[in-house]
Amino acid sequence: MSKAVESPTSPPPPPLGPRHWPMWLALGVMCLGARLPWSLQRGLGRAIGAVALRIAGTRRRAAEINLALCFPEKTPAEREQLLRESFHDLGVGFFEFARAWWGSAEPMRRTVRIEGLELLDEVRARGRGVLMVSGHFMTLEMCGRLMCDHLPLAGMYRRHRSPVMEWAVKRGRLRYAKAMFTNDEVRPAIRHLKQGGFLWYAPDQDMRGKDTVFVPFFGVPAATITATHQLSRLSGSAVVPFFHRREGADYVLRIGAPLEEFPSADAAVDSARVNASIEAMVREAPTQYLWIHRRFKRRPPGMTSPYR
Repeated sequence: MSKAVESPTSPPPPPLGPRHWPMWLALGVMCLGARLPWSLQRGLGRAIGAVALRIAGTRRRAAEINLALCFPEKTPAEREQLLRESFHDLGVGFFEFARAWWGSAEPMRRTVRIEGLELLDEVRARGRGVLMVSGHFMTLEMCGRLMCDHLPLAGMYRRHRSPVMEWAVKRGRLRYAKAMFTNDEVRPAIRHLKQGGFLWYAPDQDMRGKDTVFVPFFGVPAATITATHQLSRLSGSAVVPFFHRREGADYVLRIGAPLEEFPSADAAVDSARVNASIEAMVREAPTQYLWIHRRFKRRPPGMTSPYR
């Protein structure tokens, strides 16, 4: 990968060697799927999700455990229904990702509802950058594209192991995002925020090798990256929850009020507040969250992984 031409505002050069051809074929299928009618994409997505529910044994088991940990108050039948619907939304999310990168967002623009943009104007009027915090929902890609119609929004993401996927993700997102920073590009991300920019970040996955603390997520200790605290502390930016969900064929995007007195002197306290904000987002659209991620794999000393 040529570092000379790669930057937060340009994708890496596409890898073309024979060993990458299977991945290029998969991307070709995604590109074709991106051009299907939105109503057909939703129907096919639910069907694909139903099949995935039957064959994705390990990931299904992870989702079952996550739902049991996060919703102990629900009956087994209610959690089973949540599981089925989450896989249906997982399949629809495949087409949402594809359409966001390579298709048209016009059907979504006609019905999208956006709330709270005036809160961002108030923050910017005070000369601060804005760190927009969300979670890993299947709607994140399409909702990011829709929000970029109204804001010069940049994003932060984890670099993909596959060079082909790295190229595709960055090229697709740079169709609408102002810039894309990997989680190793902290200094340029901070500079972007110091200049009054908007940065979208999803800190709700267990990032091994990073600064983490164990704080509650749905009442369960979860290894949580402290990057939100650090980015805000180093840049002086405000931290704003970004809610987004799909309602049928329509989308709802909502900007929450900036977290008050953030950052504090305690990274763990701040990380717990971020988790609480993401938990509130999940409760609004529980089937659209990425439950197949093993969120609680790392445990505090003396506790074993629930996925064993």
